Amino acid sequence: MTKVYGTGAYDFKRHRVAEYPVDSATQVADPKTGSALPNSITLLEIQRDRLTKIAEANWSKAGDGSKPKKPFDPKLVKEIYETELVVSGGRKTVPLQRVMILEVSQYLENYLWPNFDPETASFEHVMSMILMVNEKFRENVAAWICFYDRKDLFKAFIEKVLRLKEQVSLHAPRLIPRGLKLMTGLISNGPEGTRTSDQWITPPQCVILIELPLRVNVGRSLSIAEKTNYLLFMINAFQSLEDEIVSETVLRLASLQSWLSLSYGRFQMELCLNTDLIKKWKRMIKREAKEFMKRGEPFDPSNMLEAKFLRNIIEEFLEVLDSKVFSHGHGDDEDNDLLHANGLVKVNDACILYCERFIEFLIDLLSQLPTRRYLRPIVSDVAVVAKCHLSALYTHDKGKLFAQLVDLLQFYEGFEINDHVGTQLNDDEVLQSHYDRLQSFQLLAFKKIPKLRELALANIGGIHRRTDLTKRLSVLSHEELKDLVCCKLKLVSREDPWSERVDFLIEVMVSFFEKQQSQKEAINSLPLYPNEQIMWDESLVPSINYSGEGCLALPKLNLQFLTLHDYLLRNFNLFRLESTYEIREDIQEAVPHLLAYINHEGETAFRGWSRMAVPIREFKITEVKQPNIGEVKPSSATAEVTFSISSYKAHFRSEWNAIKEHDVLFLLSIRPSFEPLSAEEAAKASVPQRLGLQFVRGCEVIEIRDEEGTLMNDFTGKIKRDEWKPPKGELRTVTVALDTAQYHMDVSDIAEKDAEDVYGTFNVLMRRKPKENNFKAILESIRDLMNETCIVPDWLHNVFLGYGNPSAAQWTNMPDLLETVDIKDTFLDADHLRECFPDYQVQFINPDGSENLNPRLPFRIRLPRMLKGNTHALPGNKKSSTAPTNDVNMVDAGSEQERLIVEAYIPPDPGPYPQDQPKQNSVRFTPTQVGAIISGIQPGLTMVVGPPGTGKTDTAVQILNVLYHNCPSQRTLIITHSNQALNDLFEKIMQRDVPARYLLRLGQGEQELATDLDFSRQGRVNAMLVRRLELLSEVERLARSLQLPEDVGYTCETAGYFWLLHVYSHWEQFLAACSGNEDKPTFVQDRFPFKEFFSNTPQSVFTGESFERDMRAAKGCFRHLKTMFQELEECRAFELLKSTADRANYLMTKQAKIVAMTCTHAALKRKDFLQLGFKYDNLLMEESAQILEIETFIPMLLQRQEDGYARLKRCILIGDHHQLPPVVKNMAFQKYSHMDQSLFTRFVRLGIPYIELNAQGRARPSIAQLYNWRYRELGDLPYVKEANIFHKANAGFSYDYQLVDVPDYLGKGETAPSPWFYQNEGEAEYVVSVYMYMRLLGYPASKISILTTYNGQKLLIRDVINRRCIPYDFIGPPSKVTTVDKFQGQQNDFILLSLVRTRFVGHLRDVRRLVVAMSRARLGLFVFCRRSLFEQCYELQPTFQLLLQRPDHLALNLNETTSFTDRHVEDPGLVQLVSGVEEMSGIVNFKMHQVYQARVMGHQFDQFSAYSGQVAGFMGGWEEHRSQGDSTSQHQPLDTDVPANSHDANDDIFPPESNKSEEATEKEVHLENGQDGDLSPENNLKENTDTDGDKDTPLESSSIGQDGDLSPETENNLKENTDTDGDRDTPEDGDLSLETENNVKENTDMDGDRDTPLQSSSIGQDGDLSLETENNLKENTDMDGGRDTPLQSSSIGQDGDLSFETENNLKENTDMDGDRDTPLQSSSIGQDGDLSFETENNLKENTDMDGDRDTQLQSSSIDENKME
Repeated sequence: MTKVYGTGAYDFKRHRVAEYPVDSATQVADPKTGSALPNSITLLEIQRDRLTKIAEANWSKAGDGSKPKKPFDPKLVKEIYETELVVSGGRKTVPLQRVMILEVSQYLENYLWPNFDPETASFEHVMSMILMVNEKFRENVAAWICFYDRKDLFKAFIEKVLRLKEQVSLHAPRLIPRGLKLMTGLISNGPEGTRTSDQWITPPQCVILIELPLRVNVGRSLSIAEKTNYLLFMINAFQSLEDEIVSETVLRLASLQSWLSLSYGRFQMELCLNTDLIKKWKRMIKREAKEFMKRGEPFDPSNMLEAKFLRNIIEEFLEVLDSKVFSHGHGDDEDNDLLHANGLVKVNDACILYCERFIEFLIDLLSQLPTRRYLRPIVSDVAVVAKCHLSALYTHDKGKLFAQLVDLLQFYEGFEINDHVGTQLNDDEVLQSHYDRLQSFQLLAFKKIPKLRELALANIGGIHRRTDLTKRLSVLSHEELKDLVCCKLKLVSREDPWSERVDFLIEVMVSFFEKQQSQKEAINSLPLYPNEQIMWDESLVPSINYSGEGCLALPKLNLQFLTLHDYLLRNFNLFRLESTYEIREDIQEAVPHLLAYINHEGETAFRGWSRMAVPIREFKITEVKQPNIGEVKPSSATAEVTFSISSYKAHFRSEWNAIKEHDVLFLLSIRPSFEPLSAEEAAKASVPQRLGLQFVRGCEVIEIRDEEGTLMNDFTGKIKRDEWKPPKGELRTVTVALDTAQYHMDVSDIAEKDAEDVYGTFNVLMRRKPKENNFKAILESIRDLMNETCIVPDWLHNVFLGYGNPSAAQWTNMPDLLETVDIKDTFLDADHLRECFPDYQVQFINPDGSENLNPRLPFRIRLPRMLKGNTHALPGNKKSSTAPTNDVNMVDAGSEQERLIVEAYIPPDPGPYPQDQPKQNSVRFTPTQVGAIISGIQPGLTMVVGPPGTGKTDTAVQILNVLYHNCPSQRTLIITHSNQALNDLFEKIMQRDVPARYLLRLGQGEQELATDLDFSRQGRVNAMLVRRLELLSEVERLARSLQLPEDVGYTCETAGYFWLLHVYSHWEQFLAACSGNEDKPTFVQDRFPFKEFFSNTPQSVFTGESFERDMRAAKGCFRHLKTMFQELEECRAFELLKSTADRANYLMTKQAKIVAMTCTHAALKRKDFLQLGFKYDNLLMEESAQILEIETFIPMLLQRQEDGYARLKRCILIGDHHQLPPVVKNMAFQKYSHMDQSLFTRFVRLGIPYIELNAQGRARPSIAQLYNWRYRELGDLPYVKEANIFHKANAGFSYDYQLVDVPDYLGKGETAPSPWFYQNEGEAEYVVSVYMYMRLLGYPASKISILTTYNGQKLLIRDVINRRCIPYDFIGPPSKVTTVDKFQGQQNDFILLSLVRTRFVGHLRDVRRLVVAMSRARLGLFVFCRRSLFEQCYELQPTFQLLLQRPDHLALNLNETTSFTDRHVEDPGLVQLVSGVEEMSGIVNFKMHQVYQARVMGHQFDQFSAYSGQVAGFMGGWEEHRSQGDSTSQHQPLDTDVPANSHDANDDIFPPESNKSEEATEKEVHLENGQDGDLSPENNLKENTDTDGDKDTPLESSSIGQDGDLSPETENNLKENTDTDGDRDTPEDGDLSLETENNVKENTDMDGDRDTPLQSSSIGQDGDLSLETENNLKENTDMDGGRDTPLQSSSIGQDGDLSFETENNLKENTDMDGDRDTPLQSSSIGQDGDLSFETENNLKENTDMDGDRDTQLQSSSIDENKME
């Protein structure tokens, strides 16, 4: 059986790699070392760098590893730290490039950690390790993995880090209100320590202050930069709690022991509020006392590390905040204010960064329950938030980010949760708690404080606001206030020096007693659209170049969340800010095109135009409605915006005319400066200042009208379809709904602050692309969820938040699991079933319980609750120390295997017609896939990790199939990330035994389904109506056969009565007659009542030989009738409901059993689903590791609860966390907030059990080894080991995969014309040369994809292809040139991969990107990169060690001159190593020269007529098993991503030689060295068309081959071949229309690229030749439109569009390969004529088809030296 894995270090490490340029201004040059690195640092400079040389001598394993390394030298560590890693001043805490060089050289892995000794390690050694770990986190690579080899020492390392502070600090003794007597007092007087209504009662023994000096060690103190680095290390450690080695050591810092540092009053208060903790406290004290006694030390709890660490670090922060941030920060507040006002204060940026990082540290700890529980009282005790609010930095200009962080800290400190139970407090509980607190305070004030009598008697509404409380408390003197706060209420300690400040004491009181706004109120009052203030706030929405060095005022998505509200709130804020970033980018793109200026009237006018933004003619607010009860904002605010589209061309007009209801638009107020900004001013100005942007407001379209006021784009049914008219005039008026929350804020500002009226200033209306503009619907969905009560099923709730038992939601722990499962067609036979349960003795039985010795499908399995092999989850995140084993191995070897009962049953006869027979599965599932299927059909959470090529989709489809048959009443929702994945899944479901009427596909991608059936709502409704008519006609036929009137088939209702009254009664009479006549073999045949109806079956229903057999057939016939009437009953609703909308909604909410949509569609339409009462029981999510957390969460909640319970029973997540995560455009949200973490990945990190598919069927086993190390036990399916295609070598290449080292080209390695736009010209030229070499050997372009890791390189490679490949029609572009990230989920036979970087490894250090890059190729992979850089990268070692076992120069086999070879893949043959780019270019040029020679010799006109007779023999073997529509691009400049055709693992590319027909073999003799052709074993060729997609190749004869794309025909006619891959929008995919036996009526240009100049080199007649062989030529006209082109003559060659006709008449001949636009460059050849050949019949007309009459022919000659 399959294994289910939990997570360990091996399974998952956090990877979020990003790339950061380093600002040259920040580099620190050391005069002694000369080690400043310029911004444009080259690899050579890195190699010459001092640090690199030290690394090579001491620890680096790169290069020559045989040289002995020097022994470890602690002085070297100290010297490197002091000279290279220490910075002074500024916001930089480390010299970034120096750290990067050390980290890349594996300083931590190879030097610091192997030589770490806790006894002798110096301060510099520990700090250096801290810096290296921080750098790994900054670059987002696995940071802790190297520590696993010495786990036992890691604890000592963390201990050393924690003791670092006390080792170097010198604190004076202080009075600590804690001690042994305090604890023993509380132990003996626990119950007395309780709170009455007016005060805290103190047990007398406890009133003791013990003076406990801290241990004092004099050493060097940490600089502020070192303190920041230290803090960052602690942040990173607490963000890695899934790592067992980290969590075991750092969690104790936030344990109960930390309360030893609480002030006495707070300590007593907390224990009295949580009496359960008293016992825990006693046990903890006893345990610690024993530990001290064992060590022989006196019990001094205050000296425990856990007791003082957090308190000390908080006090250190307060000291920095109070005295170090500002140079003159001492003295009275008045003095400080004066200094601030005069600007005399010097601000220390390093201290500000430290303070920001510290607040981030506290927020992180308070936002995770395990650390929050005991930390929050300490934060409250020290009053961190109050002290921050009163600090000078909080209100300073440079403290804006600090202030935002403090507000976030305040929010989390007061978060609405019970810290100790972990339950969320609802609004009523929070309010009641607030009232109780105030009431107790009033009672205390009434009894003890006469001055506060007025406060004590006031009503609560009069004192719970900040201003009221402050005013009432101001009557107390300082001493009275101090006594109240410190003694009576015990909110802070008397010893706190801040208690001398009145403002501090009042702030503590007010923040404790004031009423806090609830989260719900806060989120509901928030505008959904961003405004200009948020948009350009760098601390909230950072620009793209976030380097990971500073912190931000953003929430983080980590492992755990406090409550569902917390989860939704963080996601809401992040999603809102991510969409704000995208909107900001769109504004910055659109507005400059308008060219705004101030006209003579002093008003804003526009000179330019923008596609996405239009000037507003008129804006007016039309209606503002009264607020709803209990709210202050209006219930709605409506406005009308008028604009003109007169300046737009038709295409852009149609875009503006397409605006419809619910679209989001933006209103902008532009006011440019009167004088244009100078270059200097522009550089200093903010973006809004440069654009002149004043205000931005969002709005939602209600309706749009034309100039005459007619409604446009109405989908509500107000305008009937037949009344629709095109819009009139050029003015458009849009009615929009403004954001009411924003409107209320704006109007309040006008009233209270006399602000400008925003709504009077709008002068630009901006729209966005519809696909990118769905943010509002998703934000509304999240907000709606926050306003609903708890929504997640109980069985998933704790797991979802990250708490409790990780396997709690696994099916074996669920109460209502299925004990017997009808597994249907999952197994192909009984042996297959036995193979899938190796841990069990499988026993087959009959339905009556007797043993079955000859079992046949189908089977029912009785599942034991604990299925062996299925429980192998690693508990709670522990890493397995041994190789995974089956549970059975742990059982005593002598014990007998447990039995698994399998019932083989005979399924009922489905019916006599072929359509009644169920469709059968043909996939032989592996044991692991079967385990995933069984888990998926059981209730609970199932997680399936599907490595590349392991059959994730097949597994998902079988789960759905079996689930439908076992739980027919349940409904399943399918969610995927992309339309393509959804369509793949849907197409496979349709091939299983699930009726089409139960399938529904929602969303935009439905039209791309490659099927004749329409699965959209409208399509299904139409299908049901058609089916109804078919069934009613069958009912009429049945009535006729029973001699009854036919009007019973009038409606579904009458048919239902007919079924009950006649059909069913006849059947019951027949069954009654049969009982007692079982001994008469012909009885059934004679008496069956519906015999006449079934007389039209393909075979006779009854034999009359056996009663049992005939009775089974009779039941099958009745089953057919029953199904028919059941379908009619389902059609009845469509008869009753008259409107299309009602029918469609009924179909979605009631009829469909399997509903599929993308995650985006689910989020957009959630409100509609709830209104319609949509229900589902099961959720299956494909690609779930590529979907954002929140977009995974929303689909779980598309239905309302039933009686307080969630209906969801199963959640099946399928994905691969080892591949790339969801796309997040802004680097800061991705890196700082971990927004790119999917729910699937988080569950894996939490240790939730998952099943990992373990057999791939995509790639050669050798190629699979490059990435299968990343998975536990990824093996190969038998197919990839046995199929001939995987055994044959790649012709022309010695190896199936290779790393090709690319040195500097023309003196350059990587370049970056702009930040992050990395290019490498040498690699681009090399890759394209290898591609050309493959094409010249005859590899089809459709089988080759070129990938790279950067967009800059992608564009460079496309440029090189446009220059070197497009001009030659026999080469053309490859299937795809794109980035690794974009190619995820696709594959091709041959991959050429360029890694670009030569200085730093960059984002390929994210192992997930490496896995995707290595797993795209099926047959050949060639990696072009800088060896010396990538071989030393620690994270990529397993892959690069394998790659480097082969030569790092490209190894070719030049003896092979075609794309076919019999050489075995492990035989390299005659190896020739290519020295570099130049030699490869030479080889390609030589082969090109051979092509030209071939064309010169071979292209004689008479060959063409001969060709039409011989053409059947010239077909190559590449496409034997390919579909005829598998096509690639035409000769068009390469500027788009053309979809690569994906292939099943079963596709065979190289057919065995024995399969070739004799004729084909014979023809090969005439074509000496190979053909780029398609060899077909078929005989009759009806027509020759392109089938392999390289339509761009001319016919070539002689030594190098013909790329004739022939269409073989075997049995049936091909009427039409249309686009089947759904990329209708792609310019480079020519979809050909093939006809085989009928006449070609018309063949026109399909790619529409008639506009490109034709270039001819030293050649040829641009004449339009019409050749005739046997018949008359009626008319000869110009076909290529080049009448204006001088005729150039030369020896040979036609690039013509030839039309061959074999049996039928050719009515019209047009260009079929669409290369009219392609410059033809040829040497010593060629006529570019559109030639029309006719063989048997007359040519009626020959006209210009490509319309290039205006094209100038350009002639050029090719450098002959290049060719040699």
